Amino acid sequence: MRPQPWLAPLGLLFGGAAALKAACYRRGLLRATRLASPVISVGNLRAGGSGKTPLVAWIAALLRDAGQRVAILSRGYGGVFSGEALLVSDGRAVLADAATAGDEPVMLARALPGVVVAIGPHRDMVGRWLEARLGRFVCVLDDGFQHLRLHRDLDLVCVEAADLADRPLPAGHLRERPAALARADLLLVSGASSPAFAPERTLAVGRNVEGCYDGAGQRVPTPARPFLVSGIARPERFWSDVAAITGGVAGHLAFPDHHRFTPQDVAKANAAARAHQADAIVTTAKDAVRLPPVKGGLPWCVLRIAAEVPDAARLRERLLAVAGPAA
Repeated sequence: MRPQPWLAPLGLLFGGAAALKAACYRRGLLRATRLASPVISVGNLRAGGSGKTPLVAWIAALLRDAGQRVAILSRGYGGVFSGEALLVSDGRAVLADAATAGDEPVMLARALPGVVVAIGPHRDMVGRWLEARLGRFVCVLDDGFQHLRLHRDLDLVCVEAADLADRPLPAGHLRERPAALARADLLLVSGASSPAFAPERTLAVGRNVEGCYDGAGQRVPTPARPFLVSGIARPERFWSDVAAITGGVAGHLAFPDHHRFTPQDVAKANAAARAHQADAIVTTAKDAVRLPPVKGGLPWCVLRIAAEVPDAARLRERLLAVAGPAA
């Protein structure tokens, strides 16, 4: 979505409403729920495409490998589930599909054995539901910066320097005014930093393009002339990631974010890829969980992206201090 400055008055209203809501929680007029479990929130200002999901995976894996019982709490955006809470993964098996639970929770559940994943429209209720059934966890709140109903013990926000000059929706891309960053404990900054980010509250983060994998999770050779298929918020970044490891892209079929792929879409992608003389079709991990079975045509593979934290020791220290002793 391109910025639309002529909608600035609506952006002022949207940003003002978000600021008022935050002030009500800060002053105690609205109360946040505290869980028995520590809560680490990973969120952002920008609507979509900020790189928070790879960071959620990185944090959950770090805590799991440190001996913690970890649960990811997600809204389940894009899925049809409308109840109070749904267990997407019990840490041993994935129990729901993307159509039901949304693409990101299922993607995280597949990528993180040993980590529980649960969804629901109100993550404070999801957390209470999970604790009542399975006990204490370290809860990682996915996309939680604006979910003020749930008290968090560590508030991490993914941000880019460009966010500071952007506007709230619908005039720009932001869910809140940049001033909202004042309530974050730590800013995880991707790209070039800004003097406005205080060093003591800032950590640089990056993206590591790990390569291409097949449906069974095995590494495959990088295609020489890939055709891209995606349904994500920032498809141009996907193009750049693939181009960086291949040197060129044959073409790109871009659908809206969270698009539910049909067999007709798969056939369309195969036809377009052949017309562009591609040797394989590459999609994202988030899109792969929404694809129907792919039979025949060109080979499909998944580009994997992981978070990269240069000062990992500093972030690890903060995370483990909040998590407490391992179970």
